[in-house]
Amino acid sequence: MTDLELYGEFLVKYQEISDITYVDKSHINKYIASLKRANLSKQTIARKIIAIKEFHKFLYAEKITDEDAAKFIELPKPSKPLPVVLTKEEISKMLDSIQTDTPLGLRDKAMIETLYASGLRISELVNLKTADIHLREKYIVVVGKGNKERMVPLGDMATIALRNYLEKGRPYLSKKPGTTLFYNYQGNQISRQSLYKYIVKLAKENEIMKEISPHTIRHSFATHLLEGGTDLRIVQELLGHEDISTTQIYTHIDRSRLKDMYQNTHPLAIKNKKEG
Repeated sequence: MTDLELYGEFLVKYQEISDITYVDKSHINKYIASLKRANLSKQTIARKIIAIKEFHKFLYAEKITDEDAAKFIELPKPSKPLPVVLTKEEISKMLDSIQTDTPLGLRDKAMIETLYASGLRISELVNLKTADIHLREKYIVVVGKGNKERMVPLGDMATIALRNYLEKGRPYLSKKPGTTLFYNYQGNQISRQSLYKYIVKLAKENEIMKEISPHTIRHSFATHLLEGGTDLRIVQELLGHEDISTTQIYTHIDRSRLKDMYQNTHPLAIKNKKEG
């Protein structure tokens, strides 16, 4: 009711319309434009538009108006929430906490180091074969979506972790000859679900209360590269994205983090924050 009252006030005050039968699509669009100028959230604007659409639908059904003026008014597309990203400090804390005195510990260290160093999808990581790993040249070959193959470089820490696992961990986990890279304790290929649960557990053990998803480390990889000045096209190639628009979400994260950093460090921004 409040939404419709505000809509009616706008029509009377700014469109000089006191008879609802004179309202057409252009008047409704002008009202929606005023909502956008007021910097209302998409959810709030969508709620108001739904009220208006239902109202005009009712007027038409009751034969109060000759047509439904809001019939072709579209709702705003919902904005996708930005993915959760771990800070560099949180990633380091998680990696440093992994104990490597057992074959499983060596495996865990190699998996998380590789995820963060390469930005792989979890499914890509668990499907890696020993032949995909090229430690001397420091890169791995990944088969991504659509069976498309890409080459991803590895950093020193991931290379060391993988070498230690291959030499001291994998031989004790593999029950029979095979090409699988990462085994579980039963000697089978580790599953996506097991790796996901381990990442969530590792985050909680390090008192990281963020909503962790299977893609969190991949998101962090991309965001940290952009923060370091890596070109967006290179990040697209490393992630294996078909369309660069998929990669551009990380520029939004980078901008939001930059804004937060500015608000917390610039003297005048801090002053205004305190005064507010």
